[in-house]
Amino acid sequence: MLPLLTWTWPETPIVVGLVVVLGIAVRWIIVRAVKAGVDASLKRARDRNAGHGSRADRILAAATGVNGARHEARTRTIGSILRSMTTAVIATIAVLTILDALGVPLGPIVASAGIGGVALGFGAQSLVKDFLSGMFMIMEDQFGVGDLIDTGDVTGTVEDVGLRTTRLRDASGQVWYVRNGEIARIGNRSQGWSTATVDIPVAYDEDAPRVVGILNKTMDAVYADPKWETVLLQRPEVAGVEKVVGAAMTIRIFAKCAPNQNWGVQRDILERSQEALRAAGVRGPSIIGPAPE
Repeated sequence: MLPLLTWTWPETPIVVGLVVVLGIAVRWIIVRAVKAGVDASLKRARDRNAGHGSRADRILAAATGVNGARHEARTRTIGSILRSMTTAVIATIAVLTILDALGVPLGPIVASAGIGGVALGFGAQSLVKDFLSGMFMIMEDQFGVGDLIDTGDVTGTVEDVGLRTTRLRDASGQVWYVRNGEIARIGNRSQGWSTATVDIPVAYDEDAPRVVGILNKTMDAVYADPKWETVLLQRPEVAGVEKVVGAAMTIRIFAKCAPNQNWGVQRDILERSQEALRAAGVRGPSIIGPAPE
């Protein structure tokens, strides 16, 4: 049988009123603080993503435009979650305080909540781990929808990011569901910039400075091509001789590109380099030939 509620006039109404007013005031302060933090985070992100005039800055600013919008949506979502959690926590504390003021014994309620929490912790450890990992992934913006990521076991494009699982689609079209708590490391190929690495093999006895000069002229043409204007961050660099193995001398080229745009640049550099070297009479490596002395 439930005990009778304690009601003392005017002490009980005053306590209840103070608890309600204090709860409303605390919630207002915390919500204002969360809103200020969200606005400050969005301002810093806009300042960081603003281009400064150079070709690389303009390309990266354009490439991060989607990421900026994603960051803004994520930040506002997190702010909304924090406000909802604040309301729930303050409301729970206020209700318990009012029940205590009315003489309701809180011991059984607190004991039941503690036992339920322990049981939930033991019975759903992996689920809690997945949820916590998912929250940190979203808050830290480790990846987002459309990013090409490497989770260690699976490499693919992110199609959905949830609190418990992340859905990926690999190059073959297969869909993978990866539990967030099982992801130990993440390599994101869609953030920042990417690099195209191209190796050009020629005969080992060709004149290396001449070959490098031909390739440099080719890279000038690649950099000046309008179709790569929004992809190449800077002129492709001919690094020089990378290695000499058997009858082959390999010349390496690097090209700094917009995020996840290195594959098309790499193919174009290979095609143009082959045409330029063939037109200049530069021989390719022989399958069977004398080794360099």
